[in-house]
Parts: sequence; C-alpha cells; structure tokens
Amino acid sequence: MGGAQQAMNWETWPSVAAALFWGLFSSAALFLGQLLAKPLGRSERAVGLMMGFGGGTLLAAVAYELIPESNLQDGWQIIASAMVGALTYYVGDRLVDRGGGAARVAVATGKGEGGSGMAMFLGALLDGIPEAFILGLGLALGGEVSLAFLAAIFVSNIPQGLAGTTSLQEAGTPGRRITVMWGLLTVACGVASLLGYVMADSLTHVGTYASAFAGGAVLMMLADSMIPESYRHGGRLVGLLTVIGFLVAGILTVLQ
Repeated sequence: MGGAQQAMNWETWPSVAAALFWGLFSSAALFLGQLLAKPLGRSERAVGLMMGFGGGTLLAAVAYELIPESNLQDGWQIIASAMVGALTYYVGDRLVDRGGGAARVAVATGKGEGGSGMAMFLGALLDGIPEAFILGLGLALGGEVSLAFLAAIFVSNIPQGLAGTTSLQEAGTPGRRITVMWGLLTVACGVASLLGYVMADSLTHVGTYASAFAGGAVLMMLADSMIPESYRHGGRLVGLLTVIGFLVAGILTVLQ
C-alpha cells in the first residue's frame, strides 16, 4: 500500500493528524520566542545564553538524528546533501545581505552590526521544513515521533524566535508582520510533516538525504549566525550552556 493510499485509510487518520500536529507544535515555539522578546529582548546576556542552549540542542540533533554515523555509511550522497544544505543557507544569507541585510541590526543592541532577524528566519526556514518532513517520515516508519529530535527542534526554535523577533523589531518590522512570518513558517512545517508521513512508503531514502540537507543547513546557520551571536551577547558562559543543551538533547535520545 503506497503512502498516499495509506493516508486515505480511515484507520490511519489519527496518525496523519499526529504528523500535522507535531510539525505545527515543533515550530510553534517561534511564537514563544516572540512573546519572550518583550521582557528579554533588551537583555543581551539573556538572549545570548538562550541562543547558546538552543545551539547545543541543534548540534545534538545534527549528530544523533540528522547526520548520524549510520547515515554517513551511505556514501557520498549524504555528504553531497549536507553540502547542498549548507550552500543553500550560505547563498540565501548572502542574498539577504545584498538586499540590505548587511546593514541589519545586532540582537538587542540596535547598533547596526552582527546578527540578523532575516538570517534567523532564513535559518529557521531552511532547517525547519526538512526537519518537520523528517518528523512525519519517522512517525510513519517507526510508529512514534522521536522525543529527543522533537525537543531539540522545539527548544532551539525559542531562541531563534526571540533573537529573530528582536532584530526584526529593531529594524522597524511591525509586530503583526513578524507574527505573520512565524505563522507562515509554522504552517509550512505542519504541511511538511504531513507530507513526510503521507509519502513515507515511496521516499524512505529521500528522507535520509533530506536529513543530511537539514543537517548541513543547521550547521551553517549555527556557525554563521547563532553561535557567534550567542557569544557576542552572552559571553564565555555561553560555552557551558551550549554543552548543557547538547547533553540534554543527547540524554533524551538515549532514554527514548
């Protein structure tokens, strides 16, 4: 029975709904970050520390879920997929710069240098959609969602939403437009998760490449924006928070 046929079976509708829900839920943390922007957005240290913890959880997601050692055994296709993901983020971020993003403001400083709300939004888009697709794919193939993977996505989206919202606000973007941006991304992730579930039977191997693509985009975003920004504002303590975030996500992987 094909993936599309599976989705049309009434007995599978609860699982189809679950795939949609988890895709929406994982990205809805962006709204939590937006809510925290008002009380915490002006605290550079708080933003930096939260970004450091979220960066650690994303590193664990890359190592244990997106590009684990078992996937690397599939050969050059996985490496190529990761590089395509990294290059996609790189090119997209450079296009943002050419469109005026080079003058974007740093998180919570208003000094016109450093981080970018659009860069955070781009990173959330490039890693969020493939990750959501993988959530749905994993639910279809394994019968349950990966708790560690879900936690890593959710936790990392909070500082992304916080930092992105703060930078966009400093750049003069209206709050309603920011909400619409996060809303569209959340809906897109829900649809991606649903597609991952529906297409699971025919796209098992594609899901592995999508994981590598997401992993490359995540690592590029971490190196280019999230980790430098977190150290700039949170100081050396960010290193400890990054390790803690990595270990928390890793422990969840082992416990599941």
